[in-house]
Amino acid sequence: MGNRLVATVTAASLLALTTAGVASADTSSVDREVVQQALDQITQSGAALGVQARVTDGRQRFTAGSGKAELNSDRPVPQNGRFRVGSITKTFVSTVTLQLAGEGKIDLDAPVVRYLPGLIDGRITVRQVLQHTSGLFNYTDALPLSPEEFEKIRYKSWSPQELLALSTSKPLDFEPGTKWSYSNTNYVVAGLLIEKITGKPYEKAVEQRILKPLRLNDTEVPGDRAGISGPHARAYWTVAGKPSDITRINPSVAWAAGEMISTTRDLDTFVTALSSGRLLKPAQQQEISRTTAVSPEYGLGLQVRALPCGTKVWGHGGGIPGYSSEMMTTPDSKKRFEFNATSGPTQGDPGEAFNKLLTEVFC
Repeated sequence: MGNRLVATVTAASLLALTTAGVASADTSSVDREVVQQALDQITQSGAALGVQARVTDGRQRFTAGSGKAELNSDRPVPQNGRFRVGSITKTFVSTVTLQLAGEGKIDLDAPVVRYLPGLIDGRITVRQVLQHTSGLFNYTDALPLSPEEFEKIRYKSWSPQELLALSTSKPLDFEPGTKWSYSNTNYVVAGLLIEKITGKPYEKAVEQRILKPLRLNDTEVPGDRAGISGPHARAYWTVAGKPSDITRINPSVAWAAGEMISTTRDLDTFVTALSSGRLLKPAQQQEISRTTAVSPEYGLGLQVRALPCGTKVWGHGGGIPGYSSEMMTTPDSKKRFEFNATSGPTQGDPGEAFNKLLTEVFC
């Protein structure tokens, strides 16, 4: 979901690509030893308890892991492990919204209230919601988010209307369309819009339009389910000075802004399909990565950025208590990587190691 909800694990969110990996003939330009060193540095520094990653460079692919899957255990992180993807959920939701636009069911430049009367400020358009230029107050900034406070609500079931009310009880942060500010509220609105247009829960639309066609069998929209099914690493943070397992939470607190669970393999399949134009019509394919002067590094549910070496990448990052993830690709999808980090009770700085990692994979 991003921002304060993952303040204690954000450092781990930029880290997760360890390569204790699998592989075939060494034709890749990526030096696996450099990648491995960077990822080991991340876990050894305490910035993450464990990491798993998938790297693609042309025809060369490998998966990797570093650290532990559980505190006080030597069990390795499963390289096919499932994890909470946080705000990567937004790219799935935006894709469905753009599919509906391609079918003529949604006008991106129409006000949201055309479809959902009275829901939010009447000036806010669908495009502004998807691009975080709506000005809607970020509802997660109104939640009790320190570890001690979040423990009290970790199993609470939230309705999207409750989440939206946390935002609409506050004034707009700015006039719609005049600035950019990341707000999870935008994707609560997008989820409600999908439900209105399709007449079904947003998760069913995601499943029918993306998960089933791409056979993303390890990806799910969990709703109120607190656990993670299948192989997965556990995550921790510190509560009252002691390590606390934060693996199980009710993810409805993130809803369409960040509740999904996936794997590096499924995320790779998704981002490859998206970048190759398999999921969107040409007009909407252009829209998803289109940035503006107000939003220079964010399209519609898609982060667009140039690395210091000049390579352009796009995708999305995500964080939710315990789990932090990245999904990145070059626009031609020839170079990609997906990773997840699980937080531990210690904190470290992954910055240098993560920059080294990105440079090796993409530059």
